[in-house]
Amino acid sequence: MNNAVRDTGRLLGAGLRALLVLTLLCGVLYPLVVTGVAQAAFNNKANGSEISSHGKVVGSELLGQRYDKGQDKDGNPIPDLRFFQPRPSAGLGSNKTNGVNTQYDLQVSGASNLGAGNKDLVAAVKERKKWVSETYGVPESRVPADAVTSSGSGLDPDISPAYAELQAGRVAKENHLDPARVRQLVADHTDGRVLGFMGEPRVNVLKLNVALRDLARGEG
Repeated sequence: MNNAVRDTGRLLGAGLRALLVLTLLCGVLYPLVVTGVAQAAFNNKANGSEISSHGKVVGSELLGQRYDKGQDKDGNPIPDLRFFQPRPSAGLGSNKTNGVNTQYDLQVSGASNLGAGNKDLVAAVKERKKWVSETYGVPESRVPADAVTSSGSGLDPDISPAYAELQAGRVAKENHLDPARVRQLVADHTDGRVLGFMGEPRVNVLKLNVALRDLARGEG
């Protein structure tokens, strides 16, 4: 009986020691080392890839956001056309007026889960295409896909160069800027494929709009 108690005690003691050692290694030392390396070598990425303008954090380059100037009488957001607009977010079509960015909200991130043949999605895409065409003065055939469809996360921070260039003329007009300078701004903020072959060229909307605001203020 005494041997059994001693053996049980030794097992419990060994288990407790193992728990304490692993807690110290995995729960304290490892997180401290990883955090220290991340802060030292990848400070911006470790802190959310924040973008600042004039000393104020205005967002993250990893997350899209809306650019509105209020709501209409039905509660739908009204896009502020002084800024480049991102692609629609998940929930495309929930806005009865034009479907623009109604769901850029971290709490409801996700895709619409609607199939390509879904009648609600098809109707929303047609409505969005008509709005883009009328707003930016281009034929519907020139409206790129990312202007009328949301990303899988609903939080895509980038748009295609084609969609950015399509908006450039109207953005220049709204800000009383030379269209050529705004188009050059788009070109300057167009990133190529990762490592030259992965993905597609893209424009980060937040970075572009920060540069646009500086240009409009005479600081660009």
